Amino acid sequence: MGLPERRAANDADEDAVLQSLGYKQEFKREFTPVELFGAGFSFIGVVSSIASTLVYTLPYGGSFAMIWGWAICLVFLFAMSLAMAELSSAAPTAGGLYYWTFSYSSPRWRRLLCWIVGYSNTISSIAGIASTSWGAAVQIMAAASMGSNMTFTPTTAQIFGCYVVLLFVQAILCSSATRVIARLQKPYIATNILLILGIIIALPSATPKEFMNNAQYTFGTFRNLTTWPAGFAFTLSFLAPLWTISCFDCVVHISEEASNASVALPWAIISANMISGALGWGVLIAIAFCMGTDMESILSSPIGQPLAAIFYNSFGQKGTLAIWAIVIVFQFMTAVSVVTVASRQLFAFSRDGAVPFSRYLYRINSYTLTPVNCVWFTTIGSLLLGLLAFTGSAAIGAVFTLGVAAQYIAIAIPIAARFVFRNKFKPGPFSLGRWGRPVAFISVLWMAFCFVIFMFPTDPNPPVQSMNYSIVVLGGTLFLCLAYYYFPRYGGVHWFQGPIRNIDIDYEKIDGEPQEDEKEYSMEKRTDQVAVVSA
Repeated sequence: MGLPERRAANDADEDAVLQSLGYKQEFKREFTPVELFGAGFSFIGVVSSIASTLVYTLPYGGSFAMIWGWAICLVFLFAMSLAMAELSSAAPTAGGLYYWTFSYSSPRWRRLLCWIVGYSNTISSIAGIASTSWGAAVQIMAAASMGSNMTFTPTTAQIFGCYVVLLFVQAILCSSATRVIARLQKPYIATNILLILGIIIALPSATPKEFMNNAQYTFGTFRNLTTWPAGFAFTLSFLAPLWTISCFDCVVHISEEASNASVALPWAIISANMISGALGWGVLIAIAFCMGTDMESILSSPIGQPLAAIFYNSFGQKGTLAIWAIVIVFQFMTAVSVVTVASRQLFAFSRDGAVPFSRYLYRINSYTLTPVNCVWFTTIGSLLLGLLAFTGSAAIGAVFTLGVAAQYIAIAIPIAARFVFRNKFKPGPFSLGRWGRPVAFISVLWMAFCFVIFMFPTDPNPPVQSMNYSIVVLGGTLFLCLAYYYFPRYGGVHWFQGPIRNIDIDYEKIDGEPQEDEKEYSMEKRTDQVAVVSA
């Protein structure tokens, strides 16, 4: 059997798996296993993500926090990758997190938990678009500053204008056929690895001696530029690796467009996270050796980007602009991947009638065979979220935190539900066996710990403009979601039934008992209800 025949057979098997989960195949399976890995790898965007988050690491311990904070987080991120890989192999559907939550939770709680996870995942996706696109806009402005010999300092309005342009270009690209996005992944993998290796090799070679640090300083000197105690400051530096290494559910949401998803998904999740983590650690070590000891000047540089300031000291203006242009391209590609993932997650949630305007969002464009309406809905949501930048730098920083915190809520619940509630979990080709429970326990505890850390401000007694508004933004959005669920007469509690089977098969039994919701709701009826509510 040739490769095309084997792939067709695998796709038929995956279509059958999707049908067993209650959904008909609506996308074309264009992503090969390598391209699925590429989607996760581009979603992470090692160098561009480090460039966007270095400002959240340097003040909390300098090179020590950069290197050892990353290494510590990588251990726990590996546990999270394993837990997510096992769930994705068992039920590879674009709904992912909220579908698993409904499947493994008790009948009493499954609808509410499914609702919370779905909306947390949606919030995380939109915040992810906003943070990556804002990072790209800031990087473009940093290039303009370097090109003007530091005479140009962008205003918030200028950065926002660049941000809006990027959002619309990304949306246009993500509205194209799946094949286009899939085929971009292989060249992205190759060029991104070349950039990473180039930085690791070229940066130490080009850095003047006055900016080179010895091994003792690089690995052993802790510099806390905040008023937090050293230990707590170190934990605050975790935001950078946790925001960067985040390919847990992204490839899950494009599983219905992937070939051999039950096998490809778990390995894409694990390999994208761990390969990115190892390469990112190498990049950080190279940066730490070559950044000098004057962290204050790096953080206060008129360039506005610590990594660009470090490159400027090593490569000069022209060399830095050349490398920085490549970094911007990869940041843009990261944002494209995030938009793709967010649109598929919203499509799946709309397919189950959970969001307002589901009848308009649950549509596949007849020409591109992609959920174009969902692409633009998430893009506009991200644009509105970006308006927080006009309230101060702390507010836009909260968007970065919001993406990770909301994602951890959405990830922790289905991982915990599998073991907390009685259910008939059927493992897929990738299974942890008896290690599943301890891995899940470690993962959930780690996410709970990180969630608390994310809510703290940069200093113990911050002024209003430096306050961490993550809890306000996240708490406010979750409050609105719950208010919508419990709203009298029209709230989700009156009509939301969880995942809707859109093929004609019988509902499965859970624990030998009928599901509470064992009724047949057509999408037409459900979206009519949602339309009434949203009106």
